[in-house]
Amino acid sequence: MIRLFEPHPVPGFGYGDQLQDSEDDGSSSGNGSNNDDVEGGQDPAGLSDPDLIVTLGGDGLLMYAATVFSGPVPPILPVAGGSMGFLTPFAREEMLEAILISLGLIKVGDEEDEFLEGDDGSTSLNGLGSGLALSQRALNNMQIEATTRDAYNEKPPLAFGNNNQICISMRMRLDCRIFGIDGSLRSRYAVLNEVVIDRGSSPYLASLECFCDDVHLTTVQADGIIFSTPTGSTAYSMAAGGSVVHPAVPAILVTPICPHVLSFRSMIFPDHVVLRCYVPSDARSTACVHFDGKHRTELFRGESVQIQMSAHPVPTINRADHSSDWLGSLKRNFNFNTRVKQKPL
Repeated sequence: MIRLFEPHPVPGFGYGDQLQDSEDDGSSSGNGSNNDDVEGGQDPAGLSDPDLIVTLGGDGLLMYAATVFSGPVPPILPVAGGSMGFLTPFAREEMLEAILISLGLIKVGDEEDEFLEGDDGSTSLNGLGSGLALSQRALNNMQIEATTRDAYNEKPPLAFGNNNQICISMRMRLDCRIFGIDGSLRSRYAVLNEVVIDRGSSPYLASLECFCDDVHLTTVQADGIIFSTPTGSTAYSMAAGGSVVHPAVPAILVTPICPHVLSFRSMIFPDHVVLRCYVPSDARSTACVHFDGKHRTELFRGESVQIQMSAHPVPTINRADHSSDWLGSLKRNFNFNTRVKQKPL
């Protein structure tokens, strides 16, 4: 069944009453105030076990869909409908066929005759590409009429998957928490791209103290600092001079924004570290933190942001595999390393 839904707040994520509700739920169930598990609560979309999420838009819509599910995320089929579409490998014309294949309603068959009924009751429909067969259950559930569509016969079949298997990229997310000066949890968000801590509207440089696993990392005196996932390495972090990282690499990128020293370079940490950044008491001004460009929050002196790997990644369906899709997006959208070829001698 295909449904449209409005997202609902997820207990344990967000700010204010949502965090308080999560603590109340944990105390009433006797499980303490651990916010890592949200499986016991209601599904954020009000549905039970959705099989597939389809986004028709750009990368921003994919990021929005990920925020709807702060806990476990169903597989997401990203269909291009925006301007750039770095994370959306499927075209709009391929959406129906891609949905059917993703849900297992289309299987690879050997027959190519139009509407050839097999022994198992399936009906071959070459209007969706030669060699693909729709099961009778799919025809009944989706109410697809057995009529020919000549326009589809001229279109090559959708090149989907690798070796007859659908490949999924498990895109790492960051579990980000803001703590007050008294150590209380102010807010919590799941981030797919990056966390940015900057000087906001202040005319002064941002002054931040950064720690890695409670070991002092560095003192930041810059316009800000970016904590990015491999998926977000091709976004703000890349524009600030950070490395481009394959989405399958488990890592957290730390990239300064216009540092006032030449020796402060982008760094890559393993995914198991816990990074913490706080505003010292002697800072000239406050700072601001943004989570995937949203939820702007002012950080006062003594307040901190804790960043670590989330236990719930975002599974996105690949057109071929994660390397082919990623390299293709680099070349198509960024003209990666493109120049006029040198003539031979």
